[in-house]
Amino acid sequence: DLPAYLANKPEDLGPDCYIFSTQGYCPRGLACRYNSNHVDKDGRNIRDSSKFVTGEQVTNQLDKDVQVKLRKKHYDFKWADGVCQEAWDIINKDDPSKQDLKVESNGAASLDNQTSEPPEKKMKTEEPIKSKPIGPVSDEDLVKLRKVEKKKLDWTNKTYLAPLTTVGNLPFRRVCKVLGADITCGEMALALPILQGHGPEWALLKKHHSEDFFGVQICGCSPPQMARVAQLLEERIECDFIDINMGCPIDLIYKKGMGSGLMARKRPMENIVRTMSNLMSKPLTLKMRTGIYSDKSIAHDIFPLVEEWGASALTIHGRSREQRYTRLADWEYIGKCVETVNVPVFGNGDIMNFEDYNLQKEKSNVNGIMLARGALIKPWLFKEIKEQKHWDISGQERLDIVKDFCNYGLEHWGSDDKGVENTRKFLLEWLSFAHRYVPHGILLYPPQKINERLPIYKGRNELETLLSSPNSDDWVKISEMFLGKVRDDFQFMAKHKANSYS
Repeated sequence: DLPAYLANKPEDLGPDCYIFSTQGYCPRGLACRYNSNHVDKDGRNIRDSSKFVTGEQVTNQLDKDVQVKLRKKHYDFKWADGVCQEAWDIINKDDPSKQDLKVESNGAASLDNQTSEPPEKKMKTEEPIKSKPIGPVSDEDLVKLRKVEKKKLDWTNKTYLAPLTTVGNLPFRRVCKVLGADITCGEMALALPILQGHGPEWALLKKHHSEDFFGVQICGCSPPQMARVAQLLEERIECDFIDINMGCPIDLIYKKGMGSGLMARKRPMENIVRTMSNLMSKPLTLKMRTGIYSDKSIAHDIFPLVEEWGASALTIHGRSREQRYTRLADWEYIGKCVETVNVPVFGNGDIMNFEDYNLQKEKSNVNGIMLARGALIKPWLFKEIKEQKHWDISGQERLDIVKDFCNYGLEHWGSDDKGVENTRKFLLEWLSFAHRYVPHGILLYPPQKINERLPIYKGRNELETLLSSPNSDDWVKISEMFLGKVRDDFQFMAKHKANSYS
């Protein structure tokens, strides 16, 4: 009953629909909460052909037929399984400690090498039917891709937006691209849900057409799983490089041997890097920490190994898993790691302004620097680095950036009720970091340092004061400027503990 729906429909949240204004058509139609300029009095959705965009705006969508094959386990992974087994054969042949479990005289088992991993169970694979080919055949399955034939990327002096869980979503990456970021990377995606065709996990791999230097990051602990993911990404995903997460410190990830837990598992790590590198024509990169424990750094030992196994570039966060954010990043150690390899290395940790960027880049001799919390607190950090100056950005300019995020969010998640609330949720997560920025013009001792907890202060106008508020109720007020009022019982609590100073 269209008339009844129109009569009971809540008021629009704003006069203009960003999607219709930029693309000439809003797919949400009547459900759009900004539909006054693209729905006529009869409830029909208006199209403006003069604004139509050509080409896909967002790629790496999960095709339905691929999802069905993955869920029913009908996807053909024989190639990946074969390469994974070949890697195990090389490891077991070269590693004399592969049989490190010995039975002592008293019947107890002991490990000679505590850092090595027991051999993984071999996956059951069907033997391929051998038959002679008829007619001309390609040699792509016979001639292995050499390292020199992989896609070449220029990593030198690039600013790199870190893959940030939850807050490193596609709309935020678009904001950073507009403000000067060179390299962007999708949020960390887990290998097993990817292989199961899980829609929300595949959504983390989506790429906007403006991301001209884009990678996806995968986290996993099982070599056979990671091999299959590599084949899937090679065949289905459009990106410039693929990154393995070896730095995630979260207990849920670490205790399963993923993220930073993979740093201590040499055999699985070697198989994963060898296999994924052999399966992909795209460069394989790794991001890791200095180590697991504060008093034992191991990254400098891992760096030359993963280079030998096939990594094309490396990134190191200058803290251990145990440290989290309780200490400053160790850029001297990052420099030590750079000296151990010939592949490009990116450093990461505590960069908040272009002076920090210049100092640490020169000290460590890295090829480039990855920005994480600094980019969340001030996304225009990329612009400051490129222009080599501090930007005393006004409150209105900061609010315009928030508006851009909301527009990109409505385009990505939808402009209906569900899309609006998704956009609000991710906006509030970002504002839980962004409120920590202090305007450069009111600092007594500029520039601002990322680890400095400043007292509550009053901005140069009410808007600056509002944007700097640590109160989540004020963040909700900011969201209401663009996304409408929230329910009376609405509450928000930041997901990330890293938004704090400790």
